[in-house]
Amino acid sequence: MAKSAKSLFSGAGGGCAASGRREWAQIYSIYGSDEWQSVLFLLLQSFLSGAASLLLLLFSGDVLLRSRSLLPSLPPAVLRSSVALLGSSLLLLSVCLLAAAAGLLHSSSALRREVSQRMVASVPDWSSVRTALDVRCGRGLLLSSIARQLKKQGARGRVVGLLPSRAAALSALRRAAADGVHEYVTCREGHARSLPFPDAHFDVVASAASLGDEAGRGLGEMVRVLRPGGVGVVWDLRRRGVPDLAHRLREMRMDEVRVSERLAACLAASHIVSFRKPLSESAATAADWRTNIY
Repeated sequence: MAKSAKSLFSGAGGGCAASGRREWAQIYSIYGSDEWQSVLFLLLQSFLSGAASLLLLLFSGDVLLRSRSLLPSLPPAVLRSSVALLGSSLLLLSVCLLAAAAGLLHSSSALRREVSQRMVASVPDWSSVRTALDVRCGRGLLLSSIARQLKKQGARGRVVGLLPSRAAALSALRRAAADGVHEYVTCREGHARSLPFPDAHFDVVASAASLGDEAGRGLGEMVRVLRPGGVGVVWDLRRRGVPDLAHRLREMRMDEVRVSERLAACLAASHIVSFRKPLSESAATAADWRTNIY
């Protein structure tokens, strides 16, 4: 399998990859930070709460003596109950934070599977698709979903996965091979801000990784490589990302700009934005989206 995946990658002439950090980087939690930072924060808080509970248990006698000196008017029974309640609350908090971290990790995976399916369903007709692009394809979940759809339709098309690193390319290709769709998948190195493809090259362009600070430039590049009449699909998790994307697409005079219903899983919420490139592209329309490329 490893040899097969390696040969696939070599034949593609490039690298499709993303580190786990990049792949999870835009799942926002209630703390407003990136997903991996949120999990780390939750685990740290869980450890601190558990440690505080353990210390309170080990030094409960000293804590009671100190409490009596500070609050001499309170009955000893009330102080003992208060210390016990505090220790129990810290322990419960530690368990809840640990469960929240585990739930966030689990729901992130479930969310990505659901998003991949919905992004594929956003394209109305796959039978005519010959070429598709997955910008920042990560470990290849969306990449394989698109390839499965091409195989299901009996199409002779291919999907290209693009990311700046080669580190996880074999993982993405192994996923495609395990799914039985490796013949529909190729990989290539590149950046969203400067896609290494000619104008009007793809029938479908998708991205399940937030474009972040490259939103304008990345969208302009996605539109550039999309054929007239082609469909673009973007999943965005930034808090103000969806209105910004929809606004930019309308400014670029894209047709059928649609925002999906809210997708939620545990501490994350997101939307899918889809659009169609106009069939007849006037000079004015081209100027509108080319201004987003710089």
